[in-house]
Parts: sequence; C-alpha cells; structure tokens
Amino acid sequence: MSSVRVLVGTKKGAFVINGDGKRQKWDISGPLFGGWEIYHMKGSSVDPNRIYASQSSGWFGQIIQRSSDGGKTWETPGGGPEKSKEGFPKGESNKFVYDSAGAPLTTHQWYDGTQHPWEFNRVWHLEPSLRDADTCYAGVEDAAIFKTTNGGVTWQELPNLRKQHGEKWAPGAGGMGLHTILIDPTNPDRMYIAISSAGAFRTDDGGKNWKPINKGLHSDYIPDPDAPVGHCVHRIAMNKAKPNTVYMQKHWDVMRTDDAGENWREVSGNLPTDFGFPIDVHAHQPEWIYVVPIKSDGEHYPPEGKLRVYRSKTGGNEWEALTNGLPQKDCYVNILRDAMSVDTLDDCGIYFGTTGGQVYCSPDGGDNWTTIARDLPAVLSVEVQTLK
Repeated sequence: MSSVRVLVGTKKGAFVINGDGKRQKWDISGPLFGGWEIYHMKGSSVDPNRIYASQSSGWFGQIIQRSSDGGKTWETPGGGPEKSKEGFPKGESNKFVYDSAGAPLTTHQWYDGTQHPWEFNRVWHLEPSLRDADTCYAGVEDAAIFKTTNGGVTWQELPNLRKQHGEKWAPGAGGMGLHTILIDPTNPDRMYIAISSAGAFRTDDGGKNWKPINKGLHSDYIPDPDAPVGHCVHRIAMNKAKPNTVYMQKHWDVMRTDDAGENWREVSGNLPTDFGFPIDVHAHQPEWIYVVPIKSDGEHYPPEGKLRVYRSKTGGNEWEALTNGLPQKDCYVNILRDAMSVDTLDDCGIYFGTTGGQVYCSPDGGDNWTTIARDLPAVLSVEVQTLK
C-alpha cells in the first residue's frame, strides 16, 4: 500500500512525519537541526529518498543539507573539512555567489526607493529537477535562482532572470525572496517562479532566458498599471494535467491564468478576504483550488478567529469554507506561503501547517481535517511525498 511522508520545516528545526496510506497513523521524527530555521525541505520525484533542506540562521548563515535515505541521515554536500570557528561547514554547497554576467545589476530598490546592493541572505525554496535527483533549483534572498547539477555540492546562478528589470525589484515585508519554483511536468524546460515583491516570471528554455508574466495584475502602490514588475506575489500553484493554468495568491487578490501567465484575471469571488499566503491545487482535479484567507496585511490571522480553508471546485469565484475538524473560535495563527501541500493518493490529501505549530491533514480533499502534529515550533513549510 502507498504511504506518505510529510516534510515540515519550522523556526526551530525540521520534522519528518510518516503516515500510512489511509492517513490515520502517524509517526513523527525530529527535531532535525534543532534550533535552526528550516525554510524549506523537498524530496526528488526521481528518487524519493533524496531530500534537500535549507538550514538557516541569522547568526551562522546558510547551510544546505541533503539526505539519501528518506530523512534518516543527513550530510552537507561538498562540506569538506573546512568549518567556521563555531564548527559549521563552510563548504562549496553553502556558497551562493551572484553571477557577474548579471551586470550591471549591482543594486535593486530598497524599501525607501533608494538603491541597495544585492546581498545573499538565505535559501527560501528548493525545487528538485523532474529528470535528475542530483539537479535542484534554489530560490534565494536577495531574489535570484541558482542551480546545482551535483547534488548540492556547488551552485551557480541563472543570471538572466535578474536582467528582467531587476534594478526595479524591491523587498516585501519579509524580504526580497524568490519563494516559488514550478516546473512544467510536460516540458521540464518551462518553469514559473514568483518573487516578493517583483512578480511572476517564466522561462521556456531551462532558465537561459526569462520574461515577466504580470499582465492583468493590479496593485494600489504601483502608479503605472502596465509596469512589468513590482507586484507582491505570495504564491503560485498548478496541476500537472493543466500546466498552462496557474493560480496565484497575490498580496491582495486570488488570480488565474490559462495561457501560461500571458494574461491574469481575478477569481477571488465570495472569499471573506482575498489576502493570504498559500495556494494549492487538488492533485486530480485541476479546477479545485485551496486558499486560507487571512484578515489583512496588517492582521495576519483568520477572520473572526476561525481557521477556515476555502475550496473552489470551479477554478475560482465560487468558494466554500472547509471547517470540519478545524478550530472555529479563538484561533489566531497564520499559514505561511510554503506551508500547504497535497499528496497524490487516489483520494487526494491536503496538508497545511500553522505558526502555532499545528500540522493538519484532510484525507478527503478538504471535507474533514485532523491534526497530525501539534505544539511544534512555528511552521515555515510543508511538503508531502507520496511513496509507493
């Protein structure tokens, strides 16, 4: 019988949660890398035992970790013998150096509109290749995309992304991070990425060339409605059966494109608020979308203190609240952009984690929810592997 493995990154370490095919029994291991922020963990679809993790600290910097046995043991690829005075690896796997081919992009906009130098801070998102377990993409802050072809030993920037008006990119409230990477399963050379707060971009040639795909997005703080960049995109998602259809949770507004990002339209419909962070799509129903509305960009908690996932079965506009098993009073948690995922079992499971340390699972597409972990540190990311 198939099973699932839930990879949970938190503010104070990583957790691996293994569940049976019925998603009734769960075994939690961790914390791994205790005390460190684990911004993201994701496994390879080519080799599910290969998992990459982004380990970060404001004190000690960025470390890439890799597992080849499903999360039981870990290594720092390319770490070598060199360590910092605190004892942390200083190997090649931890070096993310902006490519000078991106010149003259030496600066980008800062919060006050002045120019600010590009500075590497951390890896926000890891996306393994669909063709090779040793190839993985990394979305980083300050926003750029990097690639490894040797299992994380070394990383090289794909610099032409920053040539797309990079001097006009500016950070969102949480920094200027490239937080989403989607690979088209029908054409692995096509990728979509999203940056807060620059917008969405697409490549059709494996990252050699890029184009902004922000037509139809509207933001009150951008004077020019036709500006190619500058929109605060929180998350994008798609179903592998319809790779030209991409859904977006923007700073405000839930959006949809059916032409690979050439044009977007709003599908917020009857949501109680269209501000939020995560968005995902049912594994087998390309028109079933999931979002978690948050009260506002200043109040990062559910409206009325009720934790409600909203589902549309019509590709947007018509939304229903999913509440069975979720707290409906005195709940003031947030759900961050990378903290929702789906499995690919026949009855698709939906998962999300909260800043209160809970991880929820619905084994039936959102109709019913159970808590599979609680009292963890604040959850930063959730990814699910379906294991045969």
